[in-house]
Amino acid sequence: MPPSDPPPVEVSRVRPHRLRVSVGAAVVLGLVVLSAAVGVGIMRGQAAPSETVPLTGAAASPSPSGDLYVHVLGAVEHPGLYVLDLDARLVDAVAAAGGTTDDADLAAVNLARVLTDGEQIVVPAVGAVAEPGAPATGTADDRIDLNSADQAALETLPRIGPALAERIIAWREDNGRFQSVDDLLAVPGIGEKLLEAIRDVARV
Repeated sequence: MPPSDPPPVEVSRVRPHRLRVSVGAAVVLGLVVLSAAVGVGIMRGQAAPSETVPLTGAAASPSPSGDLYVHVLGAVEHPGLYVLDLDARLVDAVAAAGGTTDDADLAAVNLARVLTDGEQIVVPAVGAVAEPGAPATGTADDRIDLNSADQAALETLPRIGPALAERIIAWREDNGRFQSVDDLLAVPGIGEKLLEAIRDVARV
């Protein structure tokens, strides 16, 4: 009697189970490694020192210039705009303008006065009516001093408007003092007829 065949061994149920376990373990392992890498990166980012960026350009605070601007007019050798130190006094402004002329009335100004930025200083001539440091001045006989009057005072002259007053001041700043009323003829826009209208109400 021939021997009987051995019963078949069932293996199909074992291998798929092992395969599923292996894939699951790989996924879990990958997640653990990824989490560890992310954690290390975060820790390194927190440990990195912060970098301070200095302010430049318009964002930076400007430093003060330490200067003040004053406009010196009147009985000085060189009328004009001057840049002085912040602690300058009126005597410094007069010195910057070359000093006073022979007809300057020093009793009418306070040379020890502290200056402020942007002010106009007029050193009056002897006989002119002016307060210390005042930009406008007239004269004791009510005539306008062409060398110390400001624009408002010059506009009180006959037929002198803002434009001509500015030209008179500009000529005075560029050329120094008027030596006579007739010097007004050198100012653009002033002719003989206008000069005759001004002559009796102006002086130098």
